[in-house]
Amino acid sequence: MTAPRIMLILTENETIVDRQDLETLIDWAVTAERLGVDGIMLSDHLTLGPTAGDQGRMANPRAYAMPGNQDPATPWPDSLMLFAAIAARTTTLRLFGGAIIAPLRHPVQLAKQLATLDLLSQGRLIVQPTVSWHQDEYAHLGVPFHQRGKLLDEHLAIWKLLWTQTPASYHSDFFSFDDLYMEPKPHRPGGPLLWFGGQTLGEPIARRLVEHGSGFHPLGVPAPPELDMIRERMTAAGRDFDELEKIGGIRAVFPDDSSPSSLEDGLASIPSQIADGYTTFCVKPNQFIDDARHFEPFMRDLVAAFADMSV
Repeated sequence: MTAPRIMLILTENETIVDRQDLETLIDWAVTAERLGVDGIMLSDHLTLGPTAGDQGRMANPRAYAMPGNQDPATPWPDSLMLFAAIAARTTTLRLFGGAIIAPLRHPVQLAKQLATLDLLSQGRLIVQPTVSWHQDEYAHLGVPFHQRGKLLDEHLAIWKLLWTQTPASYHSDFFSFDDLYMEPKPHRPGGPLLWFGGQTLGEPIARRLVEHGSGFHPLGVPAPPELDMIRERMTAAGRDFDELEKIGGIRAVFPDDSSPSSLEDGLASIPSQIADGYTTFCVKPNQFIDDARHFEPFMRDLVAAFADMSV
């Protein structure tokens, strides 16, 4: 077995990096690649509204942004733009769009952007398309919130079409076009790899995994019935659930609401996740350090700890 792979989360680190300082995030990506990290992850919001925090703000500001626990002023830089800058300064680092809220964009425009980014990065792009939870954001963009699942399914169909065919035609309730030429195509035949997951793992995620997915990235720990359902759907479609890349994460253990976790505590859950078949693990630096100057030593310790877990 090779060492578990590290997926470094660059968004949500504003407790140690100024929200206007994107250059540091790019430098972190370059450093991570040099140290042997597998990939970097960016998440996505175009806007936030008052209901972003209607479930109560996170107690420790280093915790993950979750549905309903965010300050509406939380910074979310445009992930595709930031990926382009990172792609230009790296050569091997995988670029994981950990939450691309597809229904908020037009599928033709987004297909073009993702194809260009995949070509720019020479096939290093991975996309996790999602519908998100934030109704205010849909209202801001004039997109029907309660149609977001159908819109995502049409995005996936249109992306596949435009990434593989020229000219292309498509007709549905939401989008229609004929004789559409979209070039250049992505670097990777068929387009970027697609991963799926979410806070709950119902039928829609299982269906999208079966039809389009190469990776499984749940938010939290899936319940056994959820995993059984996904396995059954994969098997029925002639696919093996065990062939999916499975993405877990380091689980920070904060001693209080004003301190970071120790790396040792965060790593404690990794062996059991590896035993469950997970191979790639997300880590957010500000959960473990309180000073950006400590980033490189922290990453060296992290890479060494993961190397020690290889067999």
